[in-house]
Amino acid sequence: MSTAARVLGLLAERDQTLAAAESLTGGLVAGELTEVPGASKSFRGSVTAYATALKRELLGVDGTLLAERGAVDPEVALQMAAGVRLRLGADWGIATTGVAGPEPQDGQPVGTVYVAVAGPVGAGKVAALRLNGGRAEIRRESVRSVLELLGHELSGNARAQDTEQNGGN
Repeated sequence: MSTAARVLGLLAERDQTLAAAESLTGGLVAGELTEVPGASKSFRGSVTAYATALKRELLGVDGTLLAERGAVDPEVALQMAAGVRLRLGADWGIATTGVAGPEPQDGQPVGTVYVAVAGPVGAGKVAALRLNGGRAEIRRESVRSVLELLGHELSGNARAQDTEQNGGN
């Protein structure tokens, strides 16, 4: 079973939804999710905010943050995930931002990627990646990584919910 199928299954079990905000992956996350039959039960949609200004305008990323740090930043990734979750009315938001190459961007070397998850509870999670390979490989690995991060959060939250339901035992 693919990671996309696994996370969509976990979301469907909980009757929860997902939205994606993508930059360097340019729609590949949405494509991976919609390859799964029945994805529409949980996947609400995505925003491909490739241009930095769109991260602010469509996803609500802080303009000062973008001006000071650029788009390739862990806090930008978190704000993208939270913003797409809010704007598309989903329980969970995921985001990708980074440098696929061939040139560095915002002072960051090729292969610098941040993936993030924002959920219904808590501040969210971000993972910093330093990826090797060509542009296509970096983009594919970014997709895999953001879906794995979401899967980890969903599995962890399921365990936390079970603990609460079982009186903390």
